[in-house]
Amino acid sequence: MTEKVFDFLRALAQNNNRDWFAQNKPQYDAIAKENKDFFNQIYLELQKHDSIEAFHVFRIYKDVRFSKDKTPYKTNFGASFSRTKPMLRGGYYVHIEPNNSFVGGGFWSPNAEDLFRIRKEFEYDTTEIDKITSNKTFLNYFGELLGEDGVKTAPKGFDKNHPRIDLIKKRQFVVMRKFTDKEVCSPIFAQEILLTFLAMRPFFDYMSEVLTTDLNGEPLF
Repeated sequence: MTEKVFDFLRALAQNNNRDWFAQNKPQYDAIAKENKDFFNQIYLELQKHDSIEAFHVFRIYKDVRFSKDKTPYKTNFGASFSRTKPMLRGGYYVHIEPNNSFVGGGFWSPNAEDLFRIRKEFEYDTTEIDKITSNKTFLNYFGELLGEDGVKTAPKGFDKNHPRIDLIKKRQFVVMRKFTDKEVCSPIFAQEILLTFLAMRPFFDYMSEVLTTDLNGEPLF
């Protein structure tokens, strides 16, 4: 990643219209190619440590059909890396945006069945997830487990007075590590992305075990 990526995104934020973008399309195409090459490098390195079934570079064009903001372009670049299902769960993500870059991952939008299974696991026992999120490496990289709550008090069928209702009521389970623009442009940024992804693995591996077994520990696949 180079400073010209941020220069382009800042200019786009100030000129988020089709005429400006058309005039600067050659610059965008060159940057987009460099970004794809960069993300492909991350994919190849990550494959040495994990099983990744696909990586996806997000389009800069926005779907504005259901959005109040009708500006046509995103002002960030992003890519996701999906682990090989059904046995491996969790997804990695890289987000590049001026003053808002981060590397993250987790379970952003689990389906109803998976969400219920996770909640039941936490209802039964949080020893393992607490051990993972209190580990020194996890704390150094991410600080805490993030994710929006799905309900205000408790999901249907769960006790609102459960001692770990804070986990049970979540509908997302994600982690994030932020980077400054200077850090993104550093020659070691690709290495830091990989190290950040590897720091997620204990969390991913535990959640994969949860989502591929029932509450008795019997395999589902």
